[in-house]
Amino acid sequence: MSLAATPTAASVGLVLIGLLIVGLLAWIGLTLSRRKVVDASAAAAAAEANAKLEAATITAGAKSAAELVKRQAEEDAVVLRVRAEATEQRAEEIRRDAENRASEVRREAEQRASDVRREAESEAQSIREDLREQRLEMERREHRLTEREERLDEQHRSIEERQTELTAQLAELDRRKAEIRDLEEERRRILESVANLTTEQAKAELVAAIEAEAKRHAHTIVRDIERQAQDEGEIKARKIITGAVQRLASEQTSESVVSVVHLPSDDMKGRIIGREGRNIRSFEQTTGVNLIIDDTPEAVLLSCFDPVRRETARLTLDSLVLDGRIHPSRIEEIYERSKGEVAELCERAAEDAMAEVGITELHPELVRTMGLLRYRTSYGQNVLKHLVESAHIAGMMAAELGLDVKRCKRGAFLHDIGKALTHESEGSHAIVGADLARKYGEDDDVVHCIEAHHNEVEVRTVEAVLTQAADAVSGGRPGARRESLEAYVQRLERLEEIAMHHDGVEKVFAMQAGREIRVMVLPDAVDDIAAQVMARDIAKQVEEELTYPGQIRVTVVRESRATEVAK
Repeated sequence: MSLAATPTAASVGLVLIGLLIVGLLAWIGLTLSRRKVVDASAAAAAAEANAKLEAATITAGAKSAAELVKRQAEEDAVVLRVRAEATEQRAEEIRRDAENRASEVRREAEQRASDVRREAESEAQSIREDLREQRLEMERREHRLTEREERLDEQHRSIEERQTELTAQLAELDRRKAEIRDLEEERRRILESVANLTTEQAKAELVAAIEAEAKRHAHTIVRDIERQAQDEGEIKARKIITGAVQRLASEQTSESVVSVVHLPSDDMKGRIIGREGRNIRSFEQTTGVNLIIDDTPEAVLLSCFDPVRRETARLTLDSLVLDGRIHPSRIEEIYERSKGEVAELCERAAEDAMAEVGITELHPELVRTMGLLRYRTSYGQNVLKHLVESAHIAGMMAAELGLDVKRCKRGAFLHDIGKALTHESEGSHAIVGADLARKYGEDDDVVHCIEAHHNEVEVRTVEAVLTQAADAVSGGRPGARRESLEAYVQRLERLEEIAMHHDGVEKVFAMQAGREIRVMVLPDAVDDIAAQVMARDIAKQVEEELTYPGQIRVTVVRESRATEVAK
């Protein structure tokens, strides 16, 4: 019904358009006719005849147009009918394609399910084989443990046999000693009974016996004297060192590579950062120190490995915060002024340390270098205070031993001066410090104390030995130094790594600040005997590979759980 109605409406529209065209043409003709009547009245008759002719022509054109429109409508109806049939055929083809695609998808799903099932079966077979291999490995381990126990039993029996043999040998030695004593008594009786010996022969025999006895007795006395001298020397040295440490009172220090600068308010952080971060970039480029701004309220952090640069940056930032004017040029100006202040503080600290120790006439360049140690630490101990402390200890021990106190103090005071230049020069701080002291005219004995305090050079003088002792006492006393955090963390990581490399380990925890390792094992892979063996193996490996204070407890935890649900 819709296909039949559509051509009819199109035909009516075309007819109306044709009629409008005819009317328009008629109106145009009439207009032209009027103009011709006005222009020339003589041509009126001819125009009227032409108008009639045109009207006839227009009528004929209208009829032919109507017939054309009708034929076009019929052709459009045929085309639409053909298109409808093609559309139905296309829909049928689409339906068939959909059915074919559905069948293909179904077949693919079935194939995929089959593949997944085969993979699952293969994986289950692999798991069963792994379990079988683990069971065989456990049996092999148990066999090895049994063999080890048998070997230990054999060694125990051999040790007992060896002890029995040694006991027999000792008895034989005692018997031979008794025989020797009996022979000496017999020889002495024979000599006494013999009367036909000459006086010279008897005297020579007696002198030889007395000489041998005197040599044995002298050797015994010398050995006793040496042992007594060694014991007294150790007691006296211990007394000297103990007295020096007891007489010395020094504070304990602990510093890090980070300094905290307090701010009046959090708004100051924005001013420190500056527009698009230009102030903080200028500050870091000028000072060479990292400026860390985080969520810490009213505080920022300065991080740098060079303590002198870090202190200079701290003074610079404090001055900028107090002044309030923070911009690149102001940062450079304040930094130059802070450098001068830090240099003055370092020189003043060196002069105070010299005055405290009682050392004078030190080269100005050495004084400046010593001042840099005011901000240098070694394992948390301030190096300049360590030098003052070492000088006092060396002076006390030198006074007890009757040596030159001033020379010993000077050598101990300067022994770590090379630490101020280790980031600028190659080589150990002992060699660097010795070269620096030699360059500025220090005595050869003092230079030797510096270069030999870590045995880079063979020790030749008593003053160098006292410098080593003073350095060890100052750095080794309780609380003087702390272990570096990096070494501590590395030791904890290595502890967990050693335990994780054993078979059957599930989790490892380093606890009690590294004094205990708690190892969680899989109960199916490790039995009770294997857990004990694992604990012993881990403890042995830790003893061989790591250096640590005190003891480390190794605890292997094997836990089995059975869980069911009651319904």
